Amino acid sequence: MATQGPLLFCALVLVLSFAHCHGVKPSAMFSRHSFPPGFTFGAASSAYQYEGAAHLRGKSIWDTFTAKYPEKISDQSTGDVAIDFYHKYKEDIQLLKFLGMDALRFSISWTRVLPTGRVSGGVSKEGVQFYNNVINELLANGLKPFVTLFHWDLPQALEDEYGGFLSPKIVDDYRNYVDFCFKQFGDRVKHWITLNEPFSYSYYGYSTGTFAPGRCSNYSGTCASGNSATEPYKVAHHLLLSHAAGVKLYKEKYQKSQKGIIGVTLVTHWLQSKNATVAGVKASHRALDFMLGWFLHPITYGEYPMTMQSLVGHRLPKFSPAESEMLKGSLDFLGINYYTSNYATTYASTINTLELSWALDGRLNLTTEKDGVNIGQPTPLNWLYICPWGIRKLMLYIKEHYNNPTIYITENGLATANNASVPMKEDLNDTMRITYHRGHLYYLSKAIKEGVNVKGYFAWSFLDDFEWDAGFAFRFGLGYVDYKNDLKRYPKHSAYWFKKFLQK
Repeated sequence: MATQGPLLFCALVLVLSFAHCHGVKPSAMFSRHSFPPGFTFGAASSAYQYEGAAHLRGKSIWDTFTAKYPEKISDQSTGDVAIDFYHKYKEDIQLLKFLGMDALRFSISWTRVLPTGRVSGGVSKEGVQFYNNVINELLANGLKPFVTLFHWDLPQALEDEYGGFLSPKIVDDYRNYVDFCFKQFGDRVKHWITLNEPFSYSYYGYSTGTFAPGRCSNYSGTCASGNSATEPYKVAHHLLLSHAAGVKLYKEKYQKSQKGIIGVTLVTHWLQSKNATVAGVKASHRALDFMLGWFLHPITYGEYPMTMQSLVGHRLPKFSPAESEMLKGSLDFLGINYYTSNYATTYASTINTLELSWALDGRLNLTTEKDGVNIGQPTPLNWLYICPWGIRKLMLYIKEHYNNPTIYITENGLATANNASVPMKEDLNDTMRITYHRGHLYYLSKAIKEGVNVKGYFAWSFLDDFEWDAGFAFRFGLGYVDYKNDLKRYPKHSAYWFKKFLQK
């Protein structure tokens, strides 16, 4: 932490320079006071991306995937060690506290507490103790734990036994797993998230095959098995039923005594109509149905969006009346992961019925430019353009179409390339990330003033980490992790910007 002094000075220079260039007096600057009292600011993480210590837990599908398909990870890395949060959690929590954050979002690794996925297969006392330690350390430092119950690391034992989320059997195993977590940790955890990004798990795991378990049709990618036309929809269906079962269990068995709340985290871009026509607006709404509505529509209204029902047809599973009722209204809050925006237009080409997949079913073409102009500032990630205005439009859309739920922004962030030839001081000077977060917070505050019920904001990511199929090739963190030197942590300028922003 010896670098804090000069880095803080640089960060303050950046903040004051911004104020000068935009005619804003420092005393009137945008800060946490621009948000309602009690608004939660935090940073986010996940088990497989952070913890490491893979040898101390059961095997998950991501352990299998990274070992079996190293070519699908850009730098052939794994999360076996990740950034060793398992051993470094105390110092990391101290850094989070130093920044003035209110909360840490983290996930429980299913196989760290139940190595085979079931209580009957044995409970890991060490794993339970680890999460007790993390929760207690957070609370002792005045930080709130926001706990994600499933962040993609399904026990390999359940995948081997019946295909994981391809089978309805997963619903009972998921319910029993979260029951165990509520029982062990619910006396202290007051914010539960059932699933992280079921869209990403379903689409990338079963349509493109670029995420675990790596299934897709031959025409969609290099997968040993799978069906991109049907499996993403089956998996999404069982994820939704698992979510609803977990919420029902919590509300009936634990909520009254534990006094917590439970929700789900969904991911979506803002999908802007490229053309100001009736067809253009319909394309935008259809794109939102296929990404956000796929999950939020059943959770709100008990059924899939009509656009999906019409275009996917018999390949889209149906909910029974009882399942529909269980899903309807199954959240106390909605987590939203937002990173960027796209333009949406109608897909003009003829659909090849022999190559059906989620990517074709929406009859959509998503682009990042209009009339030769990018939708936002490009970044090192080819899909991520800086579009802070998109978060306001998305919030207003959810307010209008989904009964204005309580919302937490559970992820929002920017990546820079991990270039070994670049000196660390250049990575620490992450002015683009400061611009990104400030812009998104500004437009989020505007949405709140317009009546959207947003209660919190979590930066992705707290620290540089293992980024799924990108491995360690990109850095999303507010904190720099030195992969060459014992995974030491260093606050970036963006971390100090947040420290200034969050001063009470």
